[in-house]
Amino acid sequence: MTRGGPVTPTPGPRLHQDAPHEAGHKHVTGLARYVDDLPAPGCVHGVIVRSPVAHGRLLGVDVPPLGPGVLRVLTAVDIPGDNAVGPIVHDEPVLARDELTWKGQPVALVLGDTREVARAFAERVVVRCEVLPPVLDLEAAEAQGAWLLEPHVIARGDVEVALGSAPHTLMGEVRTPAQDHFYLETQVTLAVPEESALSDGPSFRLFSSTQHPTELQRMVAHVLHVAEADVVVEVPRMGGGFGGKESQATLPACLAALGAAHTGRACKVWLDRGEDMRITGKRHPFRGRWRAGFDAQGRLLALDAELVADGGCSLDLTGPIVDRALFHLDNAYFVPVLRFVGKAVRTNTPSNTAFRGFGGPQGALVIEDVMERIALHLGLDPVEVRRRNYYGTAPRNIAPYGQEVPEARVDRITSQLVDAVDLTGWRAEIAAFNAAHRHHKRGLGFTPVKFGISFTNALLNQAGALVLVYADGTVQLNHGGTEMGQGLHTKMRAVAADVFGVPTARVRVMTTSTEKVPNTSATAASSGSDLNGQAVRAACLVVRERMDAVAAELGVPPDQFGASFRQIATACWLRRVSLSSTGFYATPGIVYDRPRGAGTPFYYYAYGAAFTEVEVNGWTGENRVRRVEILHDVGNPLVPSIDRGQVEGAFVQGMGWLTTEEVRYGADGDCVTRGPSTYKIPSVGDVPEVFRVRLLEDAAQPGTIGGSKAVGEPPFLHGISVWMALRDAVAAFGNRSVPTSLALPATAENVLFAVDQQRGRS
Repeated sequence: MTRGGPVTPTPGPRLHQDAPHEAGHKHVTGLARYVDDLPAPGCVHGVIVRSPVAHGRLLGVDVPPLGPGVLRVLTAVDIPGDNAVGPIVHDEPVLARDELTWKGQPVALVLGDTREVARAFAERVVVRCEVLPPVLDLEAAEAQGAWLLEPHVIARGDVEVALGSAPHTLMGEVRTPAQDHFYLETQVTLAVPEESALSDGPSFRLFSSTQHPTELQRMVAHVLHVAEADVVVEVPRMGGGFGGKESQATLPACLAALGAAHTGRACKVWLDRGEDMRITGKRHPFRGRWRAGFDAQGRLLALDAELVADGGCSLDLTGPIVDRALFHLDNAYFVPVLRFVGKAVRTNTPSNTAFRGFGGPQGALVIEDVMERIALHLGLDPVEVRRRNYYGTAPRNIAPYGQEVPEARVDRITSQLVDAVDLTGWRAEIAAFNAAHRHHKRGLGFTPVKFGISFTNALLNQAGALVLVYADGTVQLNHGGTEMGQGLHTKMRAVAADVFGVPTARVRVMTTSTEKVPNTSATAASSGSDLNGQAVRAACLVVRERMDAVAAELGVPPDQFGASFRQIATACWLRRVSLSSTGFYATPGIVYDRPRGAGTPFYYYAYGAAFTEVEVNGWTGENRVRRVEILHDVGNPLVPSIDRGQVEGAFVQGMGWLTTEEVRYGADGDCVTRGPSTYKIPSVGDVPEVFRVRLLEDAAQPGTIGGSKAVGEPPFLHGISVWMALRDAVAAFGNRSVPTSLALPATAENVLFAVDQQRGRS
């Protein structure tokens, strides 16, 4: 066998078969260990002293005499390295030095023997400041010219000429809301000082709930002024991430490491729910304004759209998030002539950050509003209008940024889904219900998905792995991805087991660690399985090739390799054959020229479509999702049961973003939605009564691990169909020919306002 060549199939658990999450039973029984569960004898606890104002000039920090159990109070002057951090630009201080830019910003760190002692003392520390007027919303920031980055423009053709000659034109505005990540495990890091071989000073081992161990390693080394090799970051598992632990885990990690450096003891920084929601950034709120030109059949001729994001107090990942919003503004539709402009403003709120979809949902929602408005204006079926605008064969197969859309599966998906749900009959049932009920109405919404897969920065599309086979035939697998409940480890076990032909029970996935796999990218952009799966396979194939040679000596036929795995492993050890190897993968062909707005930012596209039915109470605005039908493209799924669960969870989270999850800041800039009593994520009672998720068959994707496709982010966009269904239900209370105005998130309050307005038009 040559390296990288085909592996002879062997009986046993394999890819493309349903399997339980490898730690699911531990999650529900309490056996799963998270960072806060790790033993830490003699641990110091760090509690943050926060800025009392949204904008101000820091004049000083008044610290009372230290009491029993209080060890130190650290401020910016106690940072040995650079105080500024950030995933792209270092523009966010670990501890405020001069300017206060948002209410809740870390100003000092109290170190105590217990968290209770440190917290009580932190409340006595006084932050003196000169209060300055804050900028708290997008319009105010625009008026002051508080721009975070230069506009990004993607254009094709002369949009003004095309709009001027279009038979029909419309314009509109859409505002997409913020969203809190509301992971079950809040931000936490435990930093342990260790001996260094590079210097006489300490090294540091961090146990962190982070999606990006390498970034934490680099930022901590940067802040402590030590070598990156003197910082090891381990991620046992996360209790959810959703993008909120890609860059936002940096501050707690740096503060914990700072506490360990100053005390010589292990130091833990853990945020409770209220602190976490007050301190961490959210999904970016966007404002989208658009002008569309189209013909009498509803075919889009030109689209001029401007997206403006509220980035919060610092850059964070706002630049690439705005870029991806523009990349997904076309969603599943070919736009012949276009001008897409993306901007971002700075406000005195926590720095907004990555969230599942990474700007894609905010962009796609705008063009879905365009499609719905076109259908209403022309009196056409909104499903048919969408289908008439789908990507197709040349020349209608080129994305706004110039990349070819090679196989637009979305029309095939739509056809199969329409047939499966009996759309005609479904609509008739809804019409009959609405005719019989004056104060309760039902609505039906449909939206497709086309979602590009890859980090749009080519540098980030790389991954590594390390595999070790032991003489007893068991396997240890290390890869650079992090497990946050999404089932990545389950899939990587399946990949390794597939190469070796052994049951997955023989494969142990180790804690993700920078000392095993260096220079990794974040587990984000739906790339975890794509990148790490290829790296894992590459590492396993090297070892398999060595073992094949020994198996041949032993006379073991290829179809018995897995059954004889232990015997072969022992023989390799006796023959001094290496049973460990690294693997590496870099996605080919990713290149994007941002100044020109052109290139190939994606390796491939994932597709899907969703129908959603809702019912609205016209007296109260209360509403519920009754039925959801989804057909989603995951290629040839590595573990189908995991992928179905991801689609289900993504839909529910997308539904929450657009309906119940309302982030609010007070007039003083303080986040006032700081827990489940004021911030409502969907619960089990909100899950649709009928919830069918189908995976597209015969859909293998060339060039990916096992022919699979990413599944983390694309199905989040199916939640947009809920908004469309709510608009349809609201329209049934009055004149259907008049556009409904339903603000987001579509809380019961906003739905009631929309119903009252619609009734006034009847």
